[in-house]
Amino acid sequence: MSGIRKRTVEGPVNVGSLGLAGDEQADLSVHGGLAKAVYAYPMEHYPFWQTVRAQAKAAEPDAPLPPGSMGENLSLSGLLENQVWIGDVLRFPGCELAVSEPRFPCFKFNAVMGFNQAVKMMTQSGSCGFYLSVRSPGVLRPGEAFELIPGPREVGISELFRSRSAGRKL
Repeated sequence: MSGIRKRTVEGPVNVGSLGLAGDEQADLSVHGGLAKAVYAYPMEHYPFWQTVRAQAKAAEPDAPLPPGSMGENLSLSGLLENQVWIGDVLRFPGCELAVSEPRFPCFKFNAVMGFNQAVKMMTQSGSCGFYLSVRSPGVLRPGEAFELIPGPREVGISELFRSRSAGRKL
């Protein structure tokens, strides 16, 4: 079982302490919970993955890769991993989400992407996305803007991802 294949939502979504209404995580030992209630992924990485999938013959060159394909339940634009630190807050009009940790890809990511090197490529590129805890529950709406409120700026997502990924078997 897997909850990695997400679908775009058209209207507002309620955000509670454990995540987005209607969303599911299959393996709660590694996904979900208070610290991993929401998984955000930068849309800026999508062209890379579309190209890589085509090169690996996992998809046609022009095959769409819709938002949610990385397993994220929040697709973002304008915020990359190297711009995010643990404790930063994303303030949306209807809720606030706090950055908690990077996402570490598991074997299911290979299956979803359609080729066996996807986890390795995500690890090498650092295009991992990040988990968010729910600081203030409320509502998210597709396409709405957010404000990044800096936290203590002690540990960045990119550096934490690199340090925890070092030595992992890929």
